[in-house]
Amino acid sequence: MAMTGQRHRGDRPWLVHAPFAVILLLLAVAVVRAVQYHWREGAALVGVALFVAGALRAVLPEERAGLLAIRGKIVDIVTYGALCAAVLFISLTIVGGPFDAPS
Repeated sequence: MAMTGQRHRGDRPWLVHAPFAVILLLLAVAVVRAVQYHWREGAALVGVALFVAGALRAVLPEERAGLLAIRGKIVDIVTYGALCAAVLFISLTIVGGPFDAPS
């Protein structure tokens, strides 16, 4: 029997938003790091948050993905992955940050 929006006794409807809350927590940590003048670490954490969002979208069923589900599953995973790669590439290749090797 397929579940079509029906809730059973004991279900926790807030639990469907827990994956999105994890991403928001990671983004909050990223903002704190950026405000503390560790902008490069903050940007890398944004990339990590995008990676985690894509991974959660990949492993969670549609009804448990919550606000991470924007389009189709494949489109979401590819989009999160591409944005993750772009943000990490930019944050890790800009010269002069905390990950920069001494000259």
